Amino acid sequence: MKTSKTCLSNKNFLSLLDVNSEEIISILELAEKFKKIKRKSRWHDQALKGKVLGMIFQKPSTRTRVSFEAGIYQMGGHVVYMDSNNTQLARGETVEDTARTLSLYVDCLMARVYNHDDLKKLTAASIPIINGLSDTFHPCQILADLLTIKEHKKVLKGTSIAWIGDGNNVCNDLLIGCAKTGINIKVACPKGYEPLEWIVSIVKQQAETTRSQVEITDDPLVAVKGAQIVMTDTFVSIGRDEEKKFRKEIFVPRYQVNSQLMKHADKDALFMHCLPAIRGQEVTSEVIDGNQSVVWEEAENRLHVQKALLYMLIAGKRAKS
Repeated sequence: MKTSKTCLSNKNFLSLLDVNSEEIISILELAEKFKKIKRKSRWHDQALKGKVLGMIFQKPSTRTRVSFEAGIYQMGGHVVYMDSNNTQLARGETVEDTARTLSLYVDCLMARVYNHDDLKKLTAASIPIINGLSDTFHPCQILADLLTIKEHKKVLKGTSIAWIGDGNNVCNDLLIGCAKTGINIKVACPKGYEPLEWIVSIVKQQAETTRSQVEITDDPLVAVKGAQIVMTDTFVSIGRDEEKKFRKEIFVPRYQVNSQLMKHADKDALFMHCLPAIRGQEVTSEVIDGNQSVVWEEAENRLHVQKALLYMLIAGKRAKS
């Protein structure tokens, strides 16, 4: 097996701002090859033999933790899990000092944090830093989303996405990913819940290069009309549980993805959700369990894109089998 490019120009992966269009495609191509061979080749089993991934978690996790752990194990590497409450971070050690120390022990560090600034501080490390989710970005999720779209629609450029709901961290990185790969996207959010203005500004500049279309609206029907992909996420991000009640009043039922809303999308439209889903709020069970839903393939693809990302950041050499 050969790939045209198996290393990244930036040693860190804090958002899709850290990679260019060609690098995104390279990650997806390698992920496709990982998915195809799974554990059938010796090269795959030994790809990261002896390498160690460190993982720091401030937030709870299912898909991020298990997919990263399983991924590096499948490539012959090992993982060290760290709950931030049980490290010296909890006793006041600076993020920078922790990062420099961990650089002495592991080959790559993935962190799932509340404040994106903590990830920036982790770049004091001399090893690659991966964002496993922050309050601003969720790049690994968007790589999985792009792979899922590519598998079903065959191409990215020109595909149309409707994002319905909160302009959150997932939405921020999705906008960047769309602009860099030529996907057209319409985002429908309640007023006051739009994606960050500075991100939208960057995205619109990038979209001029790839000729993708970017639109922010407060009308779900406008966003979903003719869309080939309909996407959403929970209306209440981790750490904002106190907002559940009033957010539900703002988002439901207008921004709920249900069968009625899906009728306004393309007849072959797919439904996607990064999970976990709060059924009956941002999406109905009829949609998430329906024939148009590809959420489980989307979840599986977290494993494959993260394996590709780990390989390209850690190994930095041409893949062969």
